[in-house]
Amino acid sequence: MKIKSIIVAALVALLAATAIFAKDNPKAATYKTYEVPTDSTTRDKSVPIVYFIRDISPEALVKVYKATGYKASGKTGVKVSTGESENSNYLRPSLIKNLVKDELNATIVECNTAYGGGRSNNIDHMKIARDHGFLDVANGFDLQDADGYMTIPVKGGERLTENYVGSHFKNYDTYLILSHFKGHAMGGFGGAIKNLSIGFASGMSVEKSGKVQIHSGGNRTKGSIMGQQDAFLESMAEAAKSVCDYMSGGKGIVCVNVMNRISVDCDCDSNPAEPDMHDIGILASLDPVALDQACVDLIYTAKDGGSVVERIESRNGLHTLEHAEKIGFGSRNYHLVEIK
Repeated sequence: MKIKSIIVAALVALLAATAIFAKDNPKAATYKTYEVPTDSTTRDKSVPIVYFIRDISPEALVKVYKATGYKASGKTGVKVSTGESENSNYLRPSLIKNLVKDELNATIVECNTAYGGGRSNNIDHMKIARDHGFLDVANGFDLQDADGYMTIPVKGGERLTENYVGSHFKNYDTYLILSHFKGHAMGGFGGAIKNLSIGFASGMSVEKSGKVQIHSGGNRTKGSIMGQQDAFLESMAEAAKSVCDYMSGGKGIVCVNVMNRISVDCDCDSNPAEPDMHDIGILASLDPVALDQACVDLIYTAKDGGSVVERIESRNGLHTLEHAEKIGFGSRNYHLVEIK
């Protein structure tokens, strides 16, 4: 599909505290152009804010997290992907340590995979987490499905009625969903919604695999992860919603997406394609749908984003966002605020 011209002047000339983002590709976005008023009392508070910083550094990560106003309390888990191999483009521990350990004193949490590989069981996954340095940058590391699974309800779903997550999921008061935004071989793209859904879902090592259920569009909980494409995308949105609903209507969740080393392939790929576009920055929001939509829009805006755009469209990846909004999980409309 030929991508129509995208207006980027406003994004390039942003003011310190406000941002306007506009584009005319109807497939990529359903929102209008917004300005964030200086006086917060005049802002349409029904439209979520997505905060954006161009710098990608430990200090910038802390800064954009704090901009959300979110206050972690109690026991905090940080959901990351540990990466399938050293070749994967997972978020490096050196980037996240300041936020995860120094600022939040949080535990990094993960679940095993459902496709084999080096993270499909407790022993091998812990070894990878150690080898990749995640045990050194947090107040502990927790494989949440190491002792089995728990069930949480899916409200308003069309594919799922319940979601199977790691049994340790209930042990945390608040979560930071810290995602590397990139392409994905099955979903088109992977960001906050993927991390909330597949990321928290139990793996193949337990009796009922939430990952298999999501991939199969709700048809099974063991066996092959293959299924009908749109059913998979819709199941991702529904599973992510169930996680946020469980955590006090999303009040126990804040999401941050890092847009660096943006390959067309996921960090679950041990030999991903080399990125062929520039790093963009870090975005954060209390609304994971708005956050992923903003990241997608920045990909469509980028002059060198063609490979990732093709990956998104070839997998109908935008349908995840469409379905999420349809079932009442977040908004594709957003205010984009750049932090200098």
